[in-house]
Amino acid sequence: MRKDIHTPKVERIAMAVVREADEEGEEGWFVYLINQNDTTITNVLVSSRGYGELAGESRKTSELRHFMQEVGPKSWAKVERIVEDVFALSNQYWLSFYIGETLHDKKYIFLAGSIDEANFTTIPLMHTRGVMIE
Repeated sequence: MRKDIHTPKVERIAMAVVREADEEGEEGWFVYLINQNDTTITNVLVSSRGYGELAGESRKTSELRHFMQEVGPKSWAKVERIVEDVFALSNQYWLSFYIGETLHDKKYIFLAGSIDEANFTTIPLMHTRGVMIE
């Protein structure tokens, strides 16, 4: 039964948090979805939420959902702006998308405190620095 369910492996899809200027030229943090594959992903749904403990108290953020019709091959899409106040929480991004007619999904979690310049790496395709989970 469970063994009969085929769950396709998500490969070469990443989530990244990058610090960059916004539309007004002010520095901010943004979350990106990066498609490093040679195929387009379609009907992309990203669900984001934060959770954890602050000052000994359990905290949760609102859950946000973002939809993108498609993300082309070897490209990226901005998902949302993220405020530094939630960096002390674990920030989860649950991604669902189609390649052809096959549904894929994967959960990406930036652990509490991991969105920090000490953890920066070069983000592929974007040629900028940030924190990335693949």
